[in-house]
Amino acid sequence: MAQKSPAAVAPPAAPVAAPASASAPAASAPTASVLAPVAAPAGTLAMAGDLSSVPAPAIEAKAWLVLDATSGQIIAASNPDEKIEPASLTKLMSADIVFDALDNKRLTLDQTVNISTKAWKTEGSRMFVKLNTQVSVDDLLQGLVVQSGNDATVALAEAVAGSESAFVALMNQEAARIGMKDTHFANSTGLPDPNHYTTVRDLGILANSLLHKHPQYMRYYKEKEFTYNKIKQLNRNRLLWTDPTVDGLKTGHTQSAGYCLVASAIRNDRRVVAVVVGTASNSARTESTLKLLNWGFQNFDTIKLFDTQHPAVQAKVWEGQAETVGLGEMQPIWITVPRGKGPEVKPVAQYTQPLIAPLKKGAKVGTVSLSLGGKVLRQDSLLVLNAVPEAGFFGRVYDKIRLMFH
Repeated sequence: MAQKSPAAVAPPAAPVAAPASASAPAASAPTASVLAPVAAPAGTLAMAGDLSSVPAPAIEAKAWLVLDATSGQIIAASNPDEKIEPASLTKLMSADIVFDALDNKRLTLDQTVNISTKAWKTEGSRMFVKLNTQVSVDDLLQGLVVQSGNDATVALAEAVAGSESAFVALMNQEAARIGMKDTHFANSTGLPDPNHYTTVRDLGILANSLLHKHPQYMRYYKEKEFTYNKIKQLNRNRLLWTDPTVDGLKTGHTQSAGYCLVASAIRNDRRVVAVVVGTASNSARTESTLKLLNWGFQNFDTIKLFDTQHPAVQAKVWEGQAETVGLGEMQPIWITVPRGKGPEVKPVAQYTQPLIAPLKKGAKVGTVSLSLGGKVLRQDSLLVLNAVPEAGFFGRVYDKIRLMFH
């Protein structure tokens, strides 16, 4: 019977730091040592910030988080799983659902939407659309993103799903799909509701998903102002004026939620996202978020360890038409570590042995853990990177005999 058993191979070579670009080549990719499995149950992975000699800045907020958008790793966080009120950060998910509708051709940017009584009457921040007028999806998106208009958001929700309640069901469905385990949306706008909550961990997941799924629409988040109906409103994200590397994403504020911000910036082809919620003022959320972005960029490297050309493991195959097969992920595996610590990353793999053909491309056969200083920073699946058909009759018999003595 096939089982997961360790088998030592050559020690890993030192990885080389690379910019966080999906097109960057793997540099000196290490081979994963196949020793003993590294235990890393869900929720126990270490954060790179815990291993840094430079501590995270002091942030006066209810909760905060900073993550690397390429590796997807949380670099550091405070109260990441505490339930919080997202306020208008909710509109990140609202926009995501609208972008999905655009991608699926269920909406077009030049399509016009009728402004219903419900949309027109929605309280809170507004785009100031007029009742029973026709407004383009493009204008409404600018109203949602730049002006944080609740009226624009409800109008778009009705255009996508027929009603805001149906749209909210789509929001919760997408939240579950991408792994937002502690989130529930009760509306599309972020208005206070006892059943409307999330966490900064989930907001980080949402921001990262949005950035990767819909890069073509990120231009909306960089707009500093938008004028509609002769009313000019400025984007509330002050970082767009103070830091040219910042390209989004969304502010939020209610009296109960405090001042909140999810910000994204790109420097030297690397993107970092910071989430700050529950600060006391607009200036506090801006300053705190910038501190986290600067700290994340200045004190950490993001390194590509493996890709399809540089698998984590080159494994022996039995009874197949190939002697070995690469094991890894179909997408490149990146890791974020304290600056200069890349050569100390230790990959450890555990996979099913013996591997007996036929092997289907994409089949999961194990895991690889990436650790630094004895702490596991991430775990990834080991997938079969290329299909391996069965060998002929005599080849299979020969390997069966060899396995008896292996």
